Amino acid sequence: MKSTRHAPRVIAVVGPTAAGKSDLGVALAHRLGGEVVNADSMQLYRGMDIGTAKLTPAEREGVPHRLLDIWDVTEAASVAEYQRLARAEIDRLLAEGRTPVLVGGSGLYVRGAIDALEFPGTDPAVRARLEAELAADGPGALHARLAAADPAAAGAILPGNGRRIVRALEVIEITGRPFTANLPGHESVYDTVQIGVDVARPELDARIASRVDRMWDQGLVAEVRALEAAGLREGRTASRALGYQQVLAFLAGECTEDEARAETVRATKRFARRQDSWFRRDPRVHWLSGAADGRRELPGQALTLVERAVTA
Repeated sequence: MKSTRHAPRVIAVVGPTAAGKSDLGVALAHRLGGEVVNADSMQLYRGMDIGTAKLTPAEREGVPHRLLDIWDVTEAASVAEYQRLARAEIDRLLAEGRTPVLVGGSGLYVRGAIDALEFPGTDPAVRARLEAELAADGPGALHARLAAADPAAAGAILPGNGRRIVRALEVIEITGRPFTANLPGHESVYDTVQIGVDVARPELDARIASRVDRMWDQGLVAEVRALEAAGLREGRTASRALGYQQVLAFLAGECTEDEARAETVRATKRFARRQDSWFRRDPRVHWLSGAADGRRELPGQALTLVERAVTA
């Protein structure tokens, strides 16, 4: 039975990769008569399906999913542009009296969609100099500089993510403040209930390993090879995506396929820990167990939480 009478303005389903966010988002959108708005930065890219665990049309169960497949792999991601697009979708759904269900583990994208967050501008000269240093010295050297200037930012950005490291250093130089200081307090622009899907680390690690195995079985290498022909290597954001970066290294002869697969598992586990740490810092997130033995109860628990939050 669908009901929007008690639905909040926005629901956000967050947490680490492989926790079960996508399935919960579909279940909530079904029950509340809403739509899913994607908040996974890599699912924004066309053709990046297997390696991002993008739900198939059948798995979406008829629930409309917005902001999937909107960028070419050669396009650099922009949180500010995502913010504009996400808020347009959220506002449209609210105007229609429907519930937006934001789903994803990209913490800055979630905050950009629902929080009072303004992104500092860019300085082309500063950006060009930092990108030249990145090309000359590699991301490790710049990440070390970021760690000295803003340890919290360095902890949230993977050492190999040169694009995000450059952006953080650029913001620090432009504003004279740590990158994380430019993130304001947790102030929402929408009435939002945030639901975190919590899975104990051993179970989550096992899920990640199984997911990577499935990705390989489903043809991740072939997907990356096709995207490489479409310009994936030139995409500053897409080429750094987990799985894609490792397969590109294999295709370039920099490692074996088994090594690429093992590194994808290791890197995804590290990334999941960073995601978990990010969302744990937000006191507004209500955590529910996504453990396998209670997965059937999760949608009902989430709906109870939503209605309790609305009627409180």
